Amino acid sequence: MTNQILIVFFLTFIIHFISTLSYSVRIVGVRTRRIAVSFALFNIMVLISRTANGFQAPLLANQVEKNIQNGVSGNLMDFRFILLAATLATIVGGFLIPTFQRLFAKAVYQFSEHKSIPKLLLHGFSKAGIIQFRNSLKLPDKSNVAELNNLKNIPKRIFFMNVLAVAVLTVGVLASLYAGYIDPDLRTTSSTLSSVINGGATILLFVFIDPYLSGLTDDVIVGKCSEVVFRKFIIWMVVARVVGTLVAQVVFVPAAKVVAMISQML
Repeated sequence: MTNQILIVFFLTFIIHFISTLSYSVRIVGVRTRRIAVSFALFNIMVLISRTANGFQAPLLANQVEKNIQNGVSGNLMDFRFILLAATLATIVGGFLIPTFQRLFAKAVYQFSEHKSIPKLLLHGFSKAGIIQFRNSLKLPDKSNVAELNNLKNIPKRIFFMNVLAVAVLTVGVLASLYAGYIDPDLRTTSSTLSSVINGGATILLFVFIDPYLSGLTDDVIVGKCSEVVFRKFIIWMVVARVVGTLVAQVVFVPAAKVVAMISQML
């Protein structure tokens, strides 16, 4: 296993870790009644995720190119290892949501008072900020985990859509690059198809899943939905993410073959 694969593993972990923590932003927005500020602050973390995403594909593509030029066949386990990073990051992110939402809520209040990102960052690294971080450490409540047995008020359609969207987004870039091993002559065409694959998952996210989450968030704000139901829904969305990353392992090779086939048809 090369250093490039390890770096891609780390970048993939960051991408999915931040994506999982994004669910807690809605919880913080509901509790602080500062939804706009919550999303604005979280955009800083989104920038980190986008930067990691920008380096992920080129690094892996470079490894694929070198292997093909050297006559080395694709190592499927490398890709499985990278997909594992997505699952681990989602699980870790899910367990850290209680801690993150406490820290993030304090950051929202801090920013609302000073309205300065530099001051917020300085506070985070100060003695008081470190004490706040230590006091905010918390594992998920057993009562919230126990709610997983109760499927009431959980829309199964949204759950399965999220599983599908996460699976496609997780496998999109990797399957397109692995398709280069299946048909090396069309590896450039295959790699560019990742945007088309991810586009389908993005449509699911922005047309069905995200609007539903936004509407549910507003319902909590106006009192039409309880925070207990809202938290349970967020837990199930995290579960959907974990399942989606596992499904990605199953569909990875078939997806790569489909990408290679489409490349030949173009």
